[in-house]
Amino acid sequence: MKIHESAEDYLEAILMIQKEKGSVRSIDVAHKLGFSKPSVSRAVSLLRENGYIIMQRDGQLVLTDAGHKIAETIYERHVLISNWLISMGIPADVAAEDACKMEHDVSPVTFEKLKEHIAAQTE
Repeated sequence: MKIHESAEDYLEAILMIQKEKGSVRSIDVAHKLGFSKPSVSRAVSLLRENGYIIMQRDGQLVLTDAGHKIAETIYERHVLISNWLISMGIPADVAAEDACKMEHDVSPVTFEKLKEHIAAQTE
């Protein structure tokens, strides 16, 4: 299932914050992405409506299985592409920014071949 790039960014941010802090609130997402609280509230509402996250009574955001799958896919792409670009001598900040753009548009077939290529280079 293809979702909007912005939704992928939110899901990835929630996953990253969860890995860093253990729990996630909307304000954490706003800080991570540099968005206003109202923008994040609207996005969280849409993600809930589409079954990608659950908001617990205490305000914590939890990824559903569907949301977690998307977030992990985008995060894996981001890490692999960033590291690959850095290995070619691209500065880390530029590599991370470029990876953010590339992670959404690369096809699953191309990404798998890229993973194979990178693995073969490191053997």
